[in-house]
Amino acid sequence: MRHAPTSTHPRRAAPRFAAALSLILCLAATTPVAAVPSATGANAAVITNWNQIAVTTLANTVVPPGGSPTHFIYFAITHLAMHNAVNGITGKFNLYQWDVHANQSASPEAAAAAAAHRILSFYFPAQAGPLQGHLDASLAGIPNNARKEGGIAFGVAAANHLIELRTGDGRHATVSIPAAVEAGDWRPTPPAFAGFGGTAWIGGVRPLALDTYDRFDPGPPPPITGEGSEVYVAEYNEVKAYGKVDSAVRTSAQTQTALFFSDAGIGPMQASLRNLAMSRRLDISDSARLFAAVETSIADTAGTIWNAKLQYMWWRPVTAIQMGAMDGNDLTVGDATWMPRITTPPYPDWPSGLCGVVGSVTTALTRIQGMVDLTISSAAAGETRYFATKADLAGPAVDARVWSGIHFRTADAVSIDIGSNVANYVLDRYFGPAHGAP
Repeated sequence: MRHAPTSTHPRRAAPRFAAALSLILCLAATTPVAAVPSATGANAAVITNWNQIAVTTLANTVVPPGGSPTHFIYFAITHLAMHNAVNGITGKFNLYQWDVHANQSASPEAAAAAAAHRILSFYFPAQAGPLQGHLDASLAGIPNNARKEGGIAFGVAAANHLIELRTGDGRHATVSIPAAVEAGDWRPTPPAFAGFGGTAWIGGVRPLALDTYDRFDPGPPPPITGEGSEVYVAEYNEVKAYGKVDSAVRTSAQTQTALFFSDAGIGPMQASLRNLAMSRRLDISDSARLFAAVETSIADTAGTIWNAKLQYMWWRPVTAIQMGAMDGNDLTVGDATWMPRITTPPYPDWPSGLCGVVGSVTTALTRIQGMVDLTISSAAAGETRYFATKADLAGPAVDARVWSGIHFRTADAVSIDIGSNVANYVLDRYFGPAHGAP
C-alpha cells in the first residue's frame, strides 16, 4: 500500500547572514581563482578532527545515543561547509552551490575549523562550550596573522551560506504516520513498539543534490499474494529460518556477520572514512572534497530511502512472521513467538537504510579513488574487517540484514542500487576538479 507523507508542522526558519558575508568581501572574488597549492602548509587533519567532533556532538545531542539516521544530514552540511571553505581558498575542486573564493593567502586550515564550528554551534547550541574548546585547539597551532584571520572569516562565511541554503528545508517536521489496516502494512515492532515519527522527516527534507527523492524510487516490494508472490514467499522463509534469534540453521560465522553490521553504519563508518583519509595522506583539499562527496551521497540516499519507507510502509519480518497465518498466503506459515537475532529498528522494512549507506559510500569511494579500501571496526561483533572493493562490502551487508532477522533480502538489494545511483548522480554534478586545477 502506498502512502503519502503529510507534514503537520511549519518548517522552521533561521536568520539570514548577509552581514557576515559582507565582512569577508574584501578578501573574496566573485569569480573562480586559479588553483595553486596552499602557501600555509595547512594540516589536513583538521578535516578528520572535525568529523570526529561532529560525530561526538551528534551522539551527545540526538537520540538514540551513539547513532541515528538523522545524523546523516548534519554530517553532510558540516562537510559541505568545510569543502567550500577549503576549496574556496585553494581552488582545487568546484564548490557546492557557491561561487565565492577567498584570497589564496588565507589559511584553509583555519577556514575549515571555523566553518565546522559555526555549523555545529548553530545547530547544536547546547554544545557551545565543548565546541569552542575544539575550535581554540584547532586554531592554536596556526600563526596569528592576516592569513589566519582571513581563513576564519571565510570559513564563517562558507558556513553561513550553508545555513542559509538549508533554511526551511523540512528538518524535524512532524509527519503523519498512517495506521496499519491490512497485511503488509508496517506496525511498531517488539520489544519497544516505538513509533516511526522520530525519523520520518528524513523522507521529506529537501535534498542536498538530488532534484527529487522520487528519482531513484525503488517501486513497491514483492507482493504477498498473486503474481510475483513467489519472491515474497522465498524471502519470508529465508529470513524466518536464518534470522530467528535462536536459529538452528544460521552458522556462527553468519551470526558474527549479522552482529558486525548491526552497529557499523554510522559511527564506525565515519571512523573508517577518517582512517582512510589519514592512511592515504590526502591533502586538505582532497580530504575536504572526499568527505563532502561521501556525506552528501549518504544524506541524499537516506532521504530517498526514508521517502520510500513513507510511501510503501512495508512491514518488518518480525511482524510478517508473527502474523503469517493472516496474510492470505498459505505458503507462509506463521509463528506467533518468532523474534529476530537483533532488535528491529523503529521504521519500515522497505528499503534498507544500512545497505543504502553501503551502496553510496562504496560507489563514491570507487569513483574518487578507484577502490573502496575501508577498514571498519564493530564493537557489537568485537572485530575489524577490511573491504577492498564494493562487492567485498555490499554482499555481506545484504546477507547480514537477513541473518539479523530485520529485513527481507530484496529490501537490502534494492538499497545497494539506490545508494549507488545517488552517489553517481552526486559525483556527476558536484565536486569535480576546478577549471585549471592541477
